[in-house]
Amino acid sequence: MTRTLSVAAIQTSYGEDLQANIDKTIGFIREAAGKGAQVILPSELFQGPYFCVSQEEHWFGTAWPWREHPCVVALAPVAAELGVAIPVSIFEREGPHYFNSLVMLDADGRALGVYRKSHIPDGPGYQEKYYFRPGDTGFKVWDTRFGRIGVGICWDQWYPETARAMMLQGAEVLMYPTAIGTEPHDDELDTAEPWRRAMQGHAVSNVVPVVGANRIGHETVTDKGQTFYGHSFIANHRGDLVESLGREDEGVLVHSFDLDFLDRHRAAWGFFRDRRTDLYGPLVSARP
Repeated sequence: MTRTLSVAAIQTSYGEDLQANIDKTIGFIREAAGKGAQVILPSELFQGPYFCVSQEEHWFGTAWPWREHPCVVALAPVAAELGVAIPVSIFEREGPHYFNSLVMLDADGRALGVYRKSHIPDGPGYQEKYYFRPGDTGFKVWDTRFGRIGVGICWDQWYPETARAMMLQGAEVLMYPTAIGTEPHDDELDTAEPWRRAMQGHAVSNVVPVVGANRIGHETVTDKGQTFYGHSFIANHRGDLVESLGREDEGVLVHSFDLDFLDRHRAAWGFFRDRRTDLYGPLVSARP
């Protein structure tokens, strides 16, 4: 029997009401499941507005231990009810440490563990180093009911090393929850297309489908605010956009893939057969 996997991405806006954000996400999860999706990806930090546009200490009060996080607690029974897997992006607190994290819920509602974002950006509008420690979990691939799912978080998606590390662990699909939009220091800078192309490149060089879920809408954590540009997508193993949304579209994307075909096709391309690990030493040195 052919192994298939149906994946989904959610694109919507979020406000400051945690419960309203959770309820909104659950509504889209139900919609995606109704369309046959088995693994459903909400965007990054959907618990509230993207607060990293500035450095305000009160936001530390919105972090929870990952097992107790309201988003995890609320979505676990939904995953079990619908029989779907859900990567849940959260602001995590572990003792005195804070992380930008993801909890993978399997189709029985069980939490398979936590991944902590490895690459932490620090620039105008994306001041994450104030809030988050660099992740200490290493890259993760989750063995869900439907397949092996690799998930990076936002800034991770720009790094080919992230994608390759997850593929070497046997990932069959790569997913990236994201919060990205305007650049406060340069109104003319629009990264929407490079953002997509970076991940489409991961699809090509690893012969793997890629799913990116971004938020939309204008948020006013600062006076100037920040507008998130959407462009969520699902790309196939060639990097082609098989499903996509625009800057202001709200909804879900769903697409199915033949995992057996992808496994054979990946082997035929030889990208993993022809790797030269004996030459890759500079990749693990900060200053080769």
